[in-house]
Amino acid sequence: MVDNTLTEKVLLATGGYDHTIKLWHANTGVCNRSLTHLDSQVNALEITPDRQLLAAAGFQHIRMYDLNSSNPNPILNYEGISKNITGVGFHEDGKWMFTCGEDCSARVWDLRSRNLQCQRIFQTTAPITSICLHPNQGELILGDQSGLLHLWDLKTDHNEQLIPEVDASIQCVAIDSSANYVASVNNKGNCYLWSYNGNGTRLSPEHKMNAHRKYALHCKFSPDSTLLVTTSADRSAFIWKTSDFSLKQELKDERQRWVWDTAFSNDSEHLLTASSDGMARLWNVESGNIEREYEGHQKSLTALAFCDPYS
Repeated sequence: MVDNTLTEKVLLATGGYDHTIKLWHANTGVCNRSLTHLDSQVNALEITPDRQLLAAAGFQHIRMYDLNSSNPNPILNYEGISKNITGVGFHEDGKWMFTCGEDCSARVWDLRSRNLQCQRIFQTTAPITSICLHPNQGELILGDQSGLLHLWDLKTDHNEQLIPEVDASIQCVAIDSSANYVASVNNKGNCYLWSYNGNGTRLSPEHKMNAHRKYALHCKFSPDSTLLVTTSADRSAFIWKTSDFSLKQELKDERQRWVWDTAFSNDSEHLLTASSDGMARLWNVESGNIEREYEGHQKSLTALAFCDPYS
């Protein structure tokens, strides 16, 4: 039996290379449902702002699942893309969805339209690895494999570019909820941070960290903007203080492999991670201890999505 109050609980979704997506009650570690994602691996997951749908980005498509039904299959399919979709997210009011991918494009999809076609396309010269939305809801920040950071103003269609490091592929980009900082990590393990200038329109270099000894995979700010997490092929997640960019905590476990994705709890006191060992883990940020493990996937976990109905 499906718990119809699933979206009223603290919800965790996980996906990867075993062609399944699992929905968990994050507080208990109980897997409530398994969804089928047969035609490819899951590259990215995101829950809609109204907590009704789950978007799964894979190879050449985005599948949308109903979180409040027992249907294990997608109810909407967004297609017409030639390669892997590497990122997905939503406007805060759920009016539109944004994606990026290895076809060197970022796309904006009007979720109110019935034709399921993208309305806007932004082209680059290299595969796009990561995308995030500015809190003002009017600017998309992209990172690509050539090392370019793109700032796409959706209102003016203006594009600004930054090159944090020559000959280094950007693997992930992030912006904090207060729009004070933008971060990126690259395949050399370095993390770059920029701050917005006085009028909030230009980015200025703020800090560089040699965050990891190996390939960096992911970065994300905490909801309260005081912390930044970076993850890597070195099997670790590092948590940094944004006040002085000092290391606050190192999250490691001997069973953990590459750490592909993360999500902070709304109080910024816990962190969820997805790893190549097929496990999702809930960590206490202050102590560095694992408080819960979510076990059930048969292959690498590469994506997770998290929502708290009390946020």
